[in-house]
Amino acid sequence: MDLSSISNVLKEEPRYRADQAKQGVFVDLVEDWDLVTGLPKELRAKLKEKCPLEINAEIFSDKRDSAVKTIIKLSDGKRVETVLMRHTDGRNTVCVSCQVGCPMACAFCATGKMTLLRSLNSSEIVEQVIFFARYLRKENKRVSGVVFMGMGEPFSNYDNVLEAVRAMNDHDGLNIGARHISISTCGVIDGIKRLAKEPLQVNLAISLHAPDDKTRRLIMPVARTHTIAELLVAVDEYIVTTNRKVMFEYLMIGGINDTDDHARELAELMKGRLCMVNMIAYNSTGIFKSATKERMLYFKNVLEKFKVAVTIRYRHGREVKGACGQLVTEYDDILPSDVTRS
Repeated sequence: MDLSSISNVLKEEPRYRADQAKQGVFVDLVEDWDLVTGLPKELRAKLKEKCPLEINAEIFSDKRDSAVKTIIKLSDGKRVETVLMRHTDGRNTVCVSCQVGCPMACAFCATGKMTLLRSLNSSEIVEQVIFFARYLRKENKRVSGVVFMGMGEPFSNYDNVLEAVRAMNDHDGLNIGARHISISTCGVIDGIKRLAKEPLQVNLAISLHAPDDKTRRLIMPVARTHTIAELLVAVDEYIVTTNRKVMFEYLMIGGINDTDDHARELAELMKGRLCMVNMIAYNSTGIFKSATKERMLYFKNVLEKFKVAVTIRYRHGREVKGACGQLVTEYDDILPSDVTRS
């Protein structure tokens, strides 16, 4: 699929032709330009040649169909993964990737082993949402939300991520509400500051995963650049500027960040802030293991005693290797030559 070339093909056409094309791609979700019958046959043929709408993808579903994962092959042969999470309340959230690989090298993340191969352009990000929008349309359902929690660090690809968000939010297109779009960062402070100035009311999520610098440095190299205190200063400034609640993500990793002391320290950090903590059951990548259910419930109780809003994320996609980068790293042709799987 090549959304970026559409405007070039239509640049000599009347404006309404661009509107017709946009309607076909983002609203009618066509997979073939021949279905956009309002366009002249010759123009459809040109669009088919220059801007194909086919998405080269392979689908994996879990037994309960609560998560559907796809590997999308891009025009240069690189692959990215995208996950559709079906919630029990009827919502359908797409978890998108913004890079092939990731520069952050978090120890618990399979994508980190790939290093960064390249960033995606905005069209390649939007393509992931269109794929599942088409998928759901066959069931008379739609994408209700998007989270940037797949492969890559969104703030290392800031401009393309924000351009993709605007396309998703376009009322004449995919029409996904900004408040239903979340951008997750491992703690890129400059990106947090930039997002605070954006007029879009998107949600900010912080991948914290530890309440102290020593533990965080053990699993997240970004913590060697900025302390938790420095990160929280940027978050507090964001909250003051936007008056929006921030979500802190906390992967529960057995024997690493799940002790009683970690629970109390996390509660102390979070209390009094306009925030919530999203505790996540870790999908093992072979290096670490998930904390027990009992540990997660203990954390939840401690946080609630400190009056911190907390949720436990349901394990979407465990059967389809839903932790970011787990499935895509099984393709040898996209791994750097010096990287091996654990």
